[in-house]
Amino acid sequence: MKGMLISGTASGVGKTTVSLAIMAALRRCGLTVQPLKCGPDFLDTGHHTRICGRTARNLDTWMLSVEANRSVLRNAARGADVVVAEGMMGLFDGKSGSTETGSSAEVAKLLQLPVVLVVDASKSARSVAAVVLGFEKFDADLQLAGVILNRVAGERHFEMLRDAIESSCTTKILGWLPTEPAIAIPERHLGLHGAEMAADDNGAAVDSLTALAEKHLDLNGLLDLECGLNMAESAPVPSVRSKSKDETVRIGMPSDPAFSFYYEDNLDMLREQGAEIVRFSPMNDATLPVGLDALYLGGGYPELYAKELSSNREMLEQVRVFAASGRPVYAECGGMLYLGTSLCVDGENYSMASVLPLAMQMTERLVQFGYTTVEFTEDCLLGRKGTVVRGHSFHYSRIASQGEIGTSYHVRYSLSGKEDLEGFRRGNVLASYIHLHFGANPAVAENFVAAIRQARTLQAVTA
Repeated sequence: MKGMLISGTASGVGKTTVSLAIMAALRRCGLTVQPLKCGPDFLDTGHHTRICGRTARNLDTWMLSVEANRSVLRNAARGADVVVAEGMMGLFDGKSGSTETGSSAEVAKLLQLPVVLVVDASKSARSVAAVVLGFEKFDADLQLAGVILNRVAGERHFEMLRDAIESSCTTKILGWLPTEPAIAIPERHLGLHGAEMAADDNGAAVDSLTALAEKHLDLNGLLDLECGLNMAESAPVPSVRSKSKDETVRIGMPSDPAFSFYYEDNLDMLREQGAEIVRFSPMNDATLPVGLDALYLGGGYPELYAKELSSNREMLEQVRVFAASGRPVYAECGGMLYLGTSLCVDGENYSMASVLPLAMQMTERLVQFGYTTVEFTEDCLLGRKGTVVRGHSFHYSRIASQGEIGTSYHVRYSLSGKEDLEGFRRGNVLASYIHLHFGANPAVAENFVAAIRQARTLQAVTA
């Protein structure tokens, strides 16, 4: 299987731009490209999916086990000609400063993916060779297969950079990209703009990316790279369990510019338990889809669309009635903001669904960031007391005021070491800032679907 991992010397060097350029050019060659993203990112995966026409998947050595990561890659790669994984932060950056845990380097070694290093050369000349040489020497077990120089001023600048690297390093230069504003992806507080917010609806930016890659990158050299993982070894074919109409549960899932943060593997695991995912838009739809048994409200950017969400009173009322009926509702981050009483954005309050007694407020600074370990302190929608699952927290908001409400989580934040009671519970509603990856504990998806069936049965008995 052809494959590579695109990483960088640090955050902000242009990994995403280079990755998208490679994906777009390989697709133009007629290849089926499977995109992947290292780490808990939702935004880059949206861009990958849009470029490749195949759903991007997340690889993560902190949230997921060794075998879970291998299964993600093997299952995602079915039917693809080449896999292109984008790293996170710098190549060796992870959970701590002393180990490779959670880093792109760890992913590359675990999955035997050759690494292509992206270097921001915008302010460099001969010194770029010292940077590349340092990455060559830092980890002898890592397969550093090539380097791509980004933000190069032009041909003469590239020639100087090439001469410096070739005179001191053994890593192959696989091309360069110039500074080009037309292909830059705007950023906001959670990172890059989402794919659905991209300004290139006419495909102009994709065409520009492709043309630059074809002109400046060694595509044949990139296609010489091979993923060393045995793709056939112990890779079960994912399947949706055959369920009768009575056994299938319908889970409503917001899917629009305000709500788009979901791990695709979470959805697959729910489907494997017999769930049907039914998409709807809290921004634009007046009613919930018919026949829903539960709601799964993911994260996103509800603060950017607070006015539209608040103005859609019909949908807010539908969600309130749904939650009051006792049917299960699970929400993460942005979904929890939507379920609160109000959302304050730039000093203006917008009414929300009032399912939970939480008044939410956007902040200028990041409130919580990093990996989390969650232990259920009581039986809840997702599992029994004592169940442990891992996830990620990343938000610019806080609870401004809180009414009486129970909690079901004990959360430990890996970076700060802070511990907290979270997982807000009211009736059959469970909401949290934490984005859980169900692959960290497959019992979570099974328990969620089982709880939905149990609630439906109870309603049928009491009807």
